[in-house]
Amino acid sequence: MKIRKISVQFFTWTLVALFSLSSCDKNQQCRRIETGPVDITIYPNSTEYQDLNVVNGWLYLTGRAPSMGIIVFRSSQNSFKAFERTSPANPDNPDARLVVDEETGMFAYDSISDTRYLLTDGYPFGGNESCPLTEYYTTYDGFKLRIYY
Repeated sequence: MKIRKISVQFFTWTLVALFSLSSCDKNQQCRRIETGPVDITIYPNSTEYQDLNVVNGWLYLTGRAPSMGIIVFRSSQNSFKAFERTSPANPDNPDARLVVDEETGMFAYDSISDTRYLLTDGYPFGGNESCPLTEYYTTYDGFKLRIYY
């Protein structure tokens, strides 16, 4: 009985260690992409932003340079996510601007690095990149959405 308990604990800690090591690349440090100051207010319930009227709706907003733009994603009835369109894998390549998959609307991809990112949290789920998207802060009061950093 005691041997079985030790074996289970050893197996559990081994799995935790393996997942921890495989989930981060020690040679690559994730850094926030420099976008300059951002402070945008929109009204998602207006007809101007009708793509955001539904959960999982999204749209692009224009940002001031050096930003390549912002992806706004409605993650629930009362919350939004906002991500920089500059690719974490190729921040200096203007052709690596992130594009939302229009068929599903659930992820954005960088065609240069062939990496896909979930819009629910900004983390990569395909390709060679391990760093998440640069995320902006959002506040929503049921009427007004503020996107800022």
